[in-house]
Amino acid sequence: MVYNILDFGAIPDGKTVCTGAIQRAIDECTKTGGRVLVPAGFFLSGTLRLRSEVELYLEHGSRLISSLDERDIIDYFKENSDDSEVDGWEGGCFLFALHEKNVAITGTGVIDGQGRKVFFDDDPEHSEEGSPLAVTGFRPRMSYLEDVENLLVSDVTFLDSAFWTLHLAGCRKVRIENIVIENNKRGPNTDGIDPDCCQEVIIRGCRIVSGDDSIVIKSTTPMYKRYGDCRDIIVSDCILSSNCSGIKIGTETYGDIHDITVSNCILKDCIRGIGIWSRDGGGIYNVFIDHIVGNTRNFFDSRVRTTGVCNWWGEGEPIAITATKREGTTRLPGRVHNIRMSHINITCESPLLFLGENYAPIDNISITESSFHFTNQSGKTKMVVDERPSERGRYPVKATCKMLRNAQNIEIDAKIVVDDSMKSMFDMI
Repeated sequence: MVYNILDFGAIPDGKTVCTGAIQRAIDECTKTGGRVLVPAGFFLSGTLRLRSEVELYLEHGSRLISSLDERDIIDYFKENSDDSEVDGWEGGCFLFALHEKNVAITGTGVIDGQGRKVFFDDDPEHSEEGSPLAVTGFRPRMSYLEDVENLLVSDVTFLDSAFWTLHLAGCRKVRIENIVIENNKRGPNTDGIDPDCCQEVIIRGCRIVSGDDSIVIKSTTPMYKRYGDCRDIIVSDCILSSNCSGIKIGTETYGDIHDITVSNCILKDCIRGIGIWSRDGGGIYNVFIDHIVGNTRNFFDSRVRTTGVCNWWGEGEPIAITATKREGTTRLPGRVHNIRMSHINITCESPLLFLGENYAPIDNISITESSFHFTNQSGKTKMVVDERPSERGRYPVKATCKMLRNAQNIEIDAKIVVDDSMKSMFDMI
């Protein structure tokens, strides 16, 4: 059955808050199963709770707009999920689901997070350097979907999120296909897709522009306690552009993350290409990555802000694998091992990093049939290693193209080319 939100009183003027009308359509649809139709037009709404057996379908020409008024946004994230430890952010969310089955978000319409209203440029002189925007006002997640079994997200465009875009927590049997995430690349915290302690996830054919990690696979404390390991995840055929990592595993690693494959992806102007970040005790293993092309480069922080949330992590590394303690904790990172990469071809401007500790060595890593072309794309004048968040922080080095620390059984079979623009920053070529 089809439940058109117009029949429940929704007004397509982009100004009237239609939360009640759209929620009534969802609540009726869950009784029979079917489709909630968002027709062409602009619909402003507060938090919507998605239900089992409901397909939220956005017709071509439709735009579902997230309110940025705190009175319209319900913090289910805090009230129902008891999940404030995930990242310390209690801002509520626009699309929410908890303990549901057979949920879908489909169609060729647009879900609009209105991030343009919370980001502003306080450093316009350096805007071309990609410096992060400043932040003001209320910033809800675009979505928070917890414990959903059989989740489909396809074809939709997610536009201008004010915070994380697709946050999946403890979800199983997930397909995310052919979606577009078009966030402000200078907007802090605008992650693309965050599978957190999820299992059996396929992310395929997506195009993501984000001011934080485009795809980040993680394991937070509360989600690990509820749902166990983050595992069995496939990422393929995506185009990723990020002022952080294009593809990241970690930083939150309270439980094991394993059996991950990433293939056939293009990286466009990412600060980091592939990041594997162990900090919190869980192991990372059985990760297979192949046929990745593109470039990584540095983007500068704001010249007018020296502290605060708005700064970028990373310096233009094509691959960065680190295992070290967080600052201010005695908790040891988990073991990183059995990582296989091949056919990685990246233009970059910082070293390949394999940085473990004597208490957390990195082991059994191979990179084969690959090439790395080091050329200065950002105008940087010194080499810096960034291990944040960690006790080591961020520090200058005179580096080689490959930096190893407490790393063993590392095989690198790759062609390395260093342009003259980079040679002064390397100690050895």
